[in-house]
Amino acid sequence: MNLPPTGVPTGDLLAELVRLKQHDLPVRGGQVTAYVYDTGRAEVNDAATRAYLEMLEVNCLDPTAFPSVVEMERQVVGAVADVLGGGHGIFTSGGTESIMLAVKAARDTASAARRSGTPKLVLPVTAHPAFHKAAHYLGVEVVAVPVDLETYKVRPGDVEAAVDADTILVAVSAPSYPQGVVDPVAEVAAVAAAAGVPCHVDACVGGWLLPWLREAGAAIPPFDLSVPGVTSISCDLHKFGYAPKGASVVLFADPAMRRAAYFASAAWPGYTIINATVQSSRSAGPLGGAWATLRALGREGYVELGRTTLAATKRLREGIAAVPGLRVLGEPESSLVAFTGDDIDVFVLADEARARGWFLQPQLSYAGIPANLHITVTGVTLTGVEAMLKVIAESAAAARERGPVQLPDGLVDLVAGLDLDALDDPSFAELAAAVGVDLRPGQGQPEMAAVNTILDALPAASRESVLVRFLSVIYSR
Repeated sequence: MNLPPTGVPTGDLLAELVRLKQHDLPVRGGQVTAYVYDTGRAEVNDAATRAYLEMLEVNCLDPTAFPSVVEMERQVVGAVADVLGGGHGIFTSGGTESIMLAVKAARDTASAARRSGTPKLVLPVTAHPAFHKAAHYLGVEVVAVPVDLETYKVRPGDVEAAVDADTILVAVSAPSYPQGVVDPVAEVAAVAAAAGVPCHVDACVGGWLLPWLREAGAAIPPFDLSVPGVTSISCDLHKFGYAPKGASVVLFADPAMRRAAYFASAAWPGYTIINATVQSSRSAGPLGGAWATLRALGREGYVELGRTTLAATKRLREGIAAVPGLRVLGEPESSLVAFTGDDIDVFVLADEARARGWFLQPQLSYAGIPANLHITVTGVTLTGVEAMLKVIAESAAAARERGPVQLPDGLVDLVAGLDLDALDDPSFAELAAAVGVDLRPGQGQPEMAAVNTILDALPAASRESVLVRFLSVIYSR
């Protein structure tokens, strides 16, 4: 974009926004089964939007300048603590920031005397990549532990074997995103406590879902700060709290550990620097949106959403199991459902569903877990679950007829052997075009089955290199 010589009228700007969004996935209605969370209640969204805009220009950098930030955060964090076993919390921009603060706090409170080398973070292979990102930024080594390939849960004995004198944190998921199952939190927390190591529960997805599913009748095991040995927990309110994006909470059992998540600097002659989060200046809009959403729905509203979500998940699992060639992975205890195809290419199925107006999220194979498709069931899903099942059945039949993706001989080996650092972005874009992916601006969503098939055949490190180049190309001018 070249900066216009004069200001553009508001009407023209909004019309241009509509044009720019023409290829975006819809954020309402439930046909996008990842990334967005919809209550189906327009009045709740309206309340959150109004509160977000009211707080948009308020800066969370200095709570003494804007005391509304302190009071709203106390209320939001307090509501989460009341539901998740108490604790002392921080309002953050999302699960990644919450997890990063938990890892920082654990690293900074770990006794240097008990470590002989690089601090280590022990977690299941199903743990969210946010832990890997935090470890990368904070100089921590990840020790990944396999999961049981029937239940997709980590085994406490494997965690115990992985913990050593350099371990500064053990992490588990409630639930893990890929298959929606809850790790054995109590057992793993006991292992961590016996070793004198903190235990973090990643409940970014489930923290504001599992309690309401439990109230709706689901059998949810203990997973929060009430569990002995759990020292911190993360909970995203912009997921099943249904708040606007940019809203998460991390809770610590010990206020000293929360203080270790903070950052302060007096090593300059300017204004006072004390940050509770990774960011310094940040809009209070997300805080206002979360505050309004929690109050607009209330406990009864969340219980009702839990009931409809539970019913939709049950029907979805039954419906998928009834489609020939498809099977659900594990026994999901939340509203995250993953399914694979025994004689159906799930990547082709995803493209077929996309052509019918539905987005099903592809997940690549890893650590013995097959490639699959992921569905996040939200409050609005129940109203459209039969339509979704119809699309899945039709797409499965079409995918079976088309057959799996056939890649040219040697293509995967060629990609794996490429020195991607030696390719400039235009050359990489040409390579992508050779497998049918047009990365030019404004082209909309290409079919992704071939791309996902290539990625699925590559080792993780090669996948990461390709994805970095993909991102670089799409943001090039």
